[in-house]
Amino acid sequence: MADLLQSLVRGTEPVERPVWADFWERLHERRLKNGEALAVLASLSTRTPVTPTLESFLGSLTDRAAPLPARWPGVVNLVGTGGGPATFNLTTAAVLVAAATGVPIVKTGSRGYSSRYGSIDILDRLGLPTARSYAECEDLLGRFGLAFASGFVYPVELTELARAVLPYGMQQIGRFVNLLGPFLAAVPVEVQLTGVSSPELWDGFAELAADRRVWLIRNDLGVDELLSFTGNTVRANGTELAVGPGTVGAAGGTLADLRPAAEGTDAAEHLLDLLRGHGPAAAVESICLNAAAAAVAAGRTTDWAEAFATARAAVADGAAVGLVERLRREVGAGV
Repeated sequence: MADLLQSLVRGTEPVERPVWADFWERLHERRLKNGEALAVLASLSTRTPVTPTLESFLGSLTDRAAPLPARWPGVVNLVGTGGGPATFNLTTAAVLVAAATGVPIVKTGSRGYSSRYGSIDILDRLGLPTARSYAECEDLLGRFGLAFASGFVYPVELTELARAVLPYGMQQIGRFVNLLGPFLAAVPVEVQLTGVSSPELWDGFAELAADRRVWLIRNDLGVDELLSFTGNTVRANGTELAVGPGTVGAAGGTLADLRPAAEGTDAAEHLLDLLRGHGPAAAVESICLNAAAAAVAAGRTTDWAEAFATARAAVADGAAVGLVERLRREVGAGV
């Protein structure tokens, strides 16, 4: 059996699936050498492995996972790799708008890694429920057309790995896990839209996405969502599509329009203001562009301008904020 750590450090040959399987088994049984888990995670986070190694990494975890429920037809997941310029929780806002237009959404995410608030953090502050099982996801989908999945969708091995590297934390040495997070979440959606912030990851992630129902998103400014004021690329089913302001008739703007809530400002109220259409036009339009992408991915329409206009209407008529209020009223934080 090849040595995992030596293979990662050399980086000259892909790490095969059985090598990963052996690592997970020894991790689970607490038979790793002292410092081995820390060294492996640090190596992965220092230099992103070649695509075949990523494939075998993901495959080895799939081999250990329980079977997924039957696919949820027409359901979409929006999630990003993180990294890049700091913005407000654009994807979280976009899924609320998309769901308000009738696009069924199951959103995966995590606590903040490279930002102050991750999607789970902002949901806590909004008082919105997170599902703790596939059954709870299905219940929320049926009632609201929207479910936020908690950590149960991620491999238990990641929790074991986090414990094995203590007192270090994932924020310190878990960059690799965060970047690969969109491919680690196991949800039986029809399509997943994955924002990629790092250009060097694009080609490798395109290979990973080929056999999965994953659309990739990138833009000229390194944000892991679509932006309404600059050029974007959407890769779907092996084909790349350019999406920009002219595609949907959006106005201009800058990254400064997407800045997170200021220190000392309530991040949840900031997000709600944007869902009401209050704030920089570029911020509201970027939310709506990502909601439009969800509608196109779900097969609701092939017309990006039409989907964008529908999303704008869900903001203007209060449907997006209304969905938040209904979730708070009928469910509250925690299912």
